[in-house]
Amino acid sequence: MPDVKALTIGVLGGTGPLGGGLARRFAAAGLSVVVGSRDAAKGARIADEILADVPGGAVTGTDNAGAAAQADVLVVAVPYEGHAELLRGLAGPLAGKIVVDAVNPLGFDKQGPYPLEVAEGSAAQQAAALLPDSRVTAAFHHVSAPLLNDLSVPELALDVLVLGEGEDREATEVVQALAELIPGVRGIYAGRLRNAGQVEAFTANLIAINRRYKAHSGIRVTDV
Repeated sequence: MPDVKALTIGVLGGTGPLGGGLARRFAAAGLSVVVGSRDAAKGARIADEILADVPGGAVTGTDNAGAAAQADVLVVAVPYEGHAELLRGLAGPLAGKIVVDAVNPLGFDKQGPYPLEVAEGSAAQQAAALLPDSRVTAAFHHVSAPLLNDLSVPELALDVLVLGEGEDREATEVVQALAELIPGVRGIYAGRLRNAGQVEAFTANLIAINRRYKAHSGIRVTDV
C-alpha cells in the first residue's frame, strides 16, 4: 500500500454522520483533514468538535468548494438527493484528484430501506460521468457512522470494498491505504466502478440487519 500520511483529505458533506465519522478517524490517524459543508460556518464548527476529540489534530472546516480546492483526496459523503448538483458544480477544483464516492442511493418506506434506481447505474458511476477529469473511486459504503464517530471503539473489525477503474490501480490503492488507517479495517479491491451498484444497494440489507438485531453490522471478505 502507498504511504498516504502526507495527503490532505477533504470530506464533502463532512458535517453528516458518515462524513464526520470518517473525518474524525482520519484526523485520529494523523492526517490533515478539511471538513466541507454547504455552510462554511458549520464546517468550521464540526472541525472544532473533532479537534476536541483529537487534540493536536490538523483539522479545518469550510464550505464544500473550499474543501475541494484545498484537499488532495476528496470523500463524497452527501445525501444522494444533492449528489449530482454538488459534483456538477465542483468539476473544476476536483479535476485531477482522487474522488472517493461513499454515497448510497437509498429510499425508505414502511417496509424499510430499499435501493433507488440511478440512471448511470450507481452513484459512483454518476460521479464519474460528472467528473470526467477526476480519478473516481467508490468506498466506505458499509461503515457504521456511530462506530466511526465513537473514538472509544478501538477497532471496527470490518472490510471496506474499494472500486475503481482498472487502468488506475494507484487510485484504488490510495483509497485502500486510507481505509486501513482506521484501526481494524482492511481495504479490499472489489472491481470496477460498473459493479458499484450492488455494493451501494447492499447497504439497505445492512440497515435492515442493524434494525432487527440492534447492531452496527459491517462485512468481512473471507479467504483474502
